[in-house]
Amino acid sequence: MKAYSLDLRQKIIDVYNEGNISQRQLAKQFRVALSFIQKLLKQYRQTGNIGPKIRRQQTPTKLSPEELKVLQDLVNSNNDATLEELRHQLASKTGVVIGRSTVDRMLRRLNLTLKKKPARYGKRN
Repeated sequence: MKAYSLDLRQKIIDVYNEGNISQRQLAKQFRVALSFIQKLLKQYRQTGNIGPKIRRQQTPTKLSPEELKVLQDLVNSNNDATLEELRHQLASKTGVVIGRSTVDRMLRRLNLTLKKKPARYGKRN
């Protein structure tokens, strides 16, 4: 989800500074979440800045490069395995327990897919 524009943020701050309006009314008026209004006002009071916060550090991956290699080897040796099966095999080999969706993300990171080609049936007469 994209951050709200600086124009919208400034309008919210201006209307709030004029007074006579609650945070809930602000949220309704500008059609944003109350929690956004609360966070914006808190940020404005503490820093004077209304811009979106910049993410400084990417969330680290769940698997180390060695564990990714093990996952890749598991897929290469057992390419018919489901995500759930790969998850259990990875846990038994490395001791790292991750979810199915994380297995899927890690496979995409490795440019591996589990999508099978459709079965080919014999020619119909």
